[in-house]
Amino acid sequence: MTNKGKRHYLKIMKALLPLLFAVFFSLTNAYAQRDPIDINLIIDSSSSLAAVKDAVIEWVSSRLDQILVAGDRVTVWSAGQSAGVIYTGRMDSSADREAVRTSIRNINPSGDAADFIGALTDASSKQSSPYSYTLLVSASAPALSSLITGPNGDLLRFSRIEEFSSWRAIVVGLNLGARVSRAASAFFR
Repeated sequence: MTNKGKRHYLKIMKALLPLLFAVFFSLTNAYAQRDPIDINLIIDSSSSLAAVKDAVIEWVSSRLDQILVAGDRVTVWSAGQSAGVIYTGRMDSSADREAVRTSIRNINPSGDAADFIGALTDASSKQSSPYSYTLLVSASAPALSSLITGPNGDLLRFSRIEEFSSWRAIVVGLNLGARVSRAASAFFR
């Protein structure tokens, strides 16, 4: 290739490169979008939460900013002596996100128990979309241990645990057992 040909080639590449990047990044954003899902936040509200509540709120807020899309349906449980829903709503604005944060800030930690089983069972029964994201935050090692080793330990069978100094964030795959079984059956047929 002559010098003149090389210069012409470089001019074409300089003109096309920004166009290629623009097309690539627009396609990447199109594929990054998803349909709305159910998001369940189960927060330990035993007295163990008191020492780490600020760190939990900060981390959960950051995590929500990463995962929420418009239309997601969020339910927040306070898992204390008994589990109870403290917030439920659809995420359509920044005010909706702030309402979730406020519901977590308003948790008043007390007692020794954290009813994770009640919250997980309730979340499992209320799933309205094919996919959900369930995040369980535990500051109480005894409550988490009793869930894992007890008869309802299968609720955590499909989980990912992120460890922090005095608490854990557990992403729980609710209702995945039946899907895994169906997929395995279909695969081996």
